[in-house]
Amino acid sequence: MATSRGGGRVAAYLESRKNLTGSACGLAGVVLTFTGVAGPYWPVVVAGLYGAGALLAPPERPAPPGFPDPSAQLEGVRGDFGRLRGYLADVELPPDTGERLAELTGLLAALLEPGWVAEVLAADPDGLHTVSRAVRQDVPEAVDAYVRTRWWTRMAPGQEPPERHLERQLTLLREEAERLTDRLRDAEVRRQESHTRYLVDRSED
Repeated sequence: MATSRGGGRVAAYLESRKNLTGSACGLAGVVLTFTGVAGPYWPVVVAGLYGAGALLAPPERPAPPGFPDPSAQLEGVRGDFGRLRGYLADVELPPDTGERLAELTGLLAALLEPGWVAEVLAADPDGLHTVSRAVRQDVPEAVDAYVRTRWWTRMAPGQEPPERHLERQLTLLREEAERLTDRLRDAEVRRQESHTRYLVDRSED
């Protein structure tokens, strides 16, 4: 095993920039030797040029890890949102609570709908994180906690109705999504205003 690792390191060095650059410089030293410039000290000249070339070569740079780009991340969130909607369709909710959930999922669906709105979202890392967290964590956790608590409440009546907590959670999540929507809209407004100022300044030149 140690021999295999050592052989791998040797092979990696032979293919490295340092060795290739040093070898090129050493070859130049050999040429100088045959032309008589290096004289009797040609081994020193060749070794020196090889060392200088190895030192001047740029260091090896490991390739950075390849992470999915924002568009790929958005596609992943969109796929998870589809699975979330399938799960929610099987959950029985009171009418008022169901309406609040529909308002939230409708807003998330509008943000994730393929098109220019989703492109704006994909360009906003914080916004994409907010939507991803709502889809993958907040909404399923809120609904699942409601389903579990509802069973215990039926077994022991007289407790606070679990839908009150769920309604409050859905309201907070909808407000968070609305703040995100407002922020993305404001960014588009500022973009439009900036273009207007640019055109005005250009017309005054």
